[in-house]
Amino acid sequence: MDKTLSDQLSRRAGELPFSLPPQAQQKLLDFIALLDKWNHAYNLTAVRQPAQMIPRHLMDSLVVMPYLQGEQILDVGSGAGLPGIPLALACPARQFTLLDSNGKKVRFMRQAVAQLGLENVTVVHSRVEQFQSSPGFDTIIARAYATLGELVRGARHLCRPDGRFLIMKGAYPVAELDDLSADFELEASHSLRVPGLEAERHLLVVRHVAGRH
Repeated sequence: MDKTLSDQLSRRAGELPFSLPPQAQQKLLDFIALLDKWNHAYNLTAVRQPAQMIPRHLMDSLVVMPYLQGEQILDVGSGAGLPGIPLALACPARQFTLLDSNGKKVRFMRQAVAQLGLENVTVVHSRVEQFQSSPGFDTIIARAYATLGELVRGARHLCRPDGRFLIMKGAYPVAELDDLSADFELEASHSLRVPGLEAERHLLVVRHVAGRH
């Protein structure tokens, strides 16, 4: 990767409200290079320029890091490994499971995990409704995946009783909140500032309400 991209990533990472671990920035650049290479053949993302992938993919993923909880994280509909792979590079002490039903995207993620040496990532090829994992996950995160209600209904069996859903959205999804199951509630919502990106971004935190069915 050229120095221009490295400088851009350093500048944008410096605008995050936390520091990245040593080696993470280089591995993030390696991830972008791999994504760019595979994108020509596999059409993994509509973002074609590596310089645009830094704000629109890397920063857009990393800004949610302060809201993760627990050790076991599930990324539903991870696609090209977003936000799971950038977050795994930023949080080496946490374990990430990246779930997708698209075979070519799963192949890319497995290749990326191998080349980046990510020992804290497992890639699973499955639909979320069919995936089973016990005792479940502390945080279930999704970026650009269906509606809020569809995500919670499809993945609720994978969330620990005290776990949280983190749902990444652009504009605040007012209408989607009406579709939330009665035993889940919106705990918090956050307006996010993504370094290098002017677009609107929101994070919704949804939790299970004990005793409600």
